[in-house]
Amino acid sequence: MAVQATPPVASFSLFTASKQVQFLETLKRIRFSGQLVLTGPEGQQWIFFLYLGRLMYATGGNHPVRRWQRNLAAYCPQIASDRSIMQRDLADFDPASCKTCWQYHLLSAWVAQQKITYEQTAKLIQGVVIEILFDVAQAMRATYQIKQDSSLSTQLVLLDVHQTIAEVDQLWQVWHNDRVASYSPNMAPVIKQPDQLRERTSAPVYQILSKLLDGKHTLRDLGVQMKRDVLQVTRSLLPYIEGGLVELASIPDLPIPLRGNVPETPPTAVEPKEQALIACVDDSPLVCHTMEKLLTAAGYRFVGIEDGLRAIAILLARKPDLIFLDLVMPTTNGYEICAQLRKLFFFRDTPIVILTGNDGIVDRVKAKLVGASDFLSKPIDAGIVLGVIQKYLKCH
Repeated sequence: MAVQATPPVASFSLFTASKQVQFLETLKRIRFSGQLVLTGPEGQQWIFFLYLGRLMYATGGNHPVRRWQRNLAAYCPQIASDRSIMQRDLADFDPASCKTCWQYHLLSAWVAQQKITYEQTAKLIQGVVIEILFDVAQAMRATYQIKQDSSLSTQLVLLDVHQTIAEVDQLWQVWHNDRVASYSPNMAPVIKQPDQLRERTSAPVYQILSKLLDGKHTLRDLGVQMKRDVLQVTRSLLPYIEGGLVELASIPDLPIPLRGNVPETPPTAVEPKEQALIACVDDSPLVCHTMEKLLTAAGYRFVGIEDGLRAIAILLARKPDLIFLDLVMPTTNGYEICAQLRKLFFFRDTPIVILTGNDGIVDRVKAKLVGASDFLSKPIDAGIVLGVIQKYLKCH
């Protein structure tokens, strides 16, 4: 198999053909816990929090506070109608402890205090996640990175990746195939030609439009306010937009609703690594492919080797900083390769981690005897793999 270096950050189109759930499904398969950070072509960032491969929450983008207020009004109206509740509860938080995602910390507190139900929480979180995935789809392409993170220690709701994206895909297909496809639901309609609009509409209609289209509310905001689907709202305004009477404008996010100074979730940049090169020697294309996606998203360079007989020559040519080595392969085995590598000066101190589906004491002892640094069981667990890399490359 031809081996080539993989760039540390890969691109994918979330809603394109069969690849629409590829990377999130990979994270689900390897039970990844932490952050998935997607960066759009214009620099916007969306942050997904996952626990064992399932979605806990998401934030980021251009309007995180607007999105939060909008879904709060839709699913928790008793809280949204009283701003003092949110201000008081936010003021009680330590800014340092909830700066990663203050909205989720509020939800956790309200559930614990029985101010909202789990059903309301689930609907709100799903609404937020669906909006963000839709925005990612409209951005068309995004790069992804992952970061181990445990800041959201309470698992309020765990959304299934496949089901959630399937739902968003239906919404996206309808929007994309409609006349409104070129418009973003995050834009705010504002009257551009008031005199002409007054002439084209009745007095009651103009009065309603002048009140709604003040340039302070996005199409999504208006949908919640009018209790109508955002697509219906956009379609109803389309004749005025196409006629030049109404225009769609970008507007800023709302301020954080609190007296203190809890910073809004910043686009959480994944901490840069020194681009260590990680090798995986395994005859299974699935294992190599999964390791490649996990490690490149974590910021490492990667080389996958499926042919055990060529492993040593390729490893000598590439000189990786750490090697994952399958124990059982058709033409050779991990013990033999590990023993040969340890005889070579360059690999005398290189961390070599044995991968196997047989987690027996005999195998572990034999692996140590041939010089293996560690021993991991399959199937691959993202947290354990990343933890092992950090353990052995902490001084890299």
